[in-house]
Amino acid sequence: MGATVATPGVLLDTVGSIRSFVDVFIWVYMLVIFAFILTSWIRLPYSPWLNRIQRFLYDVCDPYLRLFRRVVPPIGPLDLSPVLGVVVLLALQRALDSLIGRFD
Repeated sequence: MGATVATPGVLLDTVGSIRSFVDVFIWVYMLVIFAFILTSWIRLPYSPWLNRIQRFLYDVCDPYLRLFRRVVPPIGPLDLSPVLGVVVLLALQRALDSLIGRFD
C-alpha cells in the first residue's frame, strides 16, 4: 500500500477552491436576498410557480433575516434587516478570505 503525500501545489489548489466556493456561496445568497426583497415589494399575480418561488425565497431568507429583525425592528413599512444582513455577509466574506489567505 502506497502512502499519498500532499504536495504544496495540491494544497494551494485546494485553498483556492475553498476560497472560490465561499465567495460564490456568499454572492449567491446575497442575490437570493435581493430577489426576496424584490418579490416582497412587487405584487405578483397568483400562479403556482410564482407561489413556489416566493415560498422558496421566504424559506431560505427569512430565518437569516429574522436574526437581524431582533436587533433592528422595522421602521414603519421599512425593514432594514436585509441591509444589515448583506453588510454582515460582506464582512464575513472578507474575514473568511483573510483567514483562508493565511494558508496560501
